[in-house]
Amino acid sequence: MPTKETALQAILDQGLLPLFFHEDPQLSLEVVKALYQAGVRTLEYTNRGAAALENFTFLKNELKTYQDLHLGIGTIKTVHQAEAFLQAGADYVVAPIVDPQVGNLVHEAGLLWIPGCFTPTEIHVAQQAQAALIKIFPANIVGPAFVASIKELFPGQLFIPTGGVELEEENFRTWFKSGVCAVGMGSKLISKEILANRQFSQLQDLTTRALHLAQTCKQ
Repeated sequence: MPTKETALQAILDQGLLPLFFHEDPQLSLEVVKALYQAGVRTLEYTNRGAAALENFTFLKNELKTYQDLHLGIGTIKTVHQAEAFLQAGADYVVAPIVDPQVGNLVHEAGLLWIPGCFTPTEIHVAQQAQAALIKIFPANIVGPAFVASIKELFPGQLFIPTGGVELEEENFRTWFKSGVCAVGMGSKLISKEILANRQFSQLQDLTTRALHLAQTCKQ
């Protein structure tokens, strides 16, 4: 069974958190399988469409034999959403905002809650709500310089940027040098073109490269 500690460690070990949504459940499954074949053992399916809960439930059922895979749910903004996806078997919960009530619910389930923050005040609120890992979002607006500037204000706090992380060595190095523990990648890795054209082998190759960059640059 996943715990707060195992989910966090999986993200730290991987150094990369792929995230995506697609309305087609079967295509979503193929994407997850391509990511897994590349070496991914933790990823975030995002709550970005009407089919998200049904699709997530389908994925959890189809991936039962992938016992070393942590499947998190992202874009969770309310307690109602959190309750539904926890019931569906989410291994951890990611949010674009800080809602301590959502955090409390996830913590009561013994699972990892990753809230999204944009300011030092939001980071402070997230810390007060016991967030072990905080998402910097949207990271393309604040950039690595923001993390480097505020990290000393929050000693020991773990950060992961999402939005604006590019699949380039220099970009990865700049982010890790700023003090993040991992990077989140959505459409810069799992692009609309890859999804539309079902380019799963290309996705596997890109993911292998991204995982290698994460391992190399986080040293």
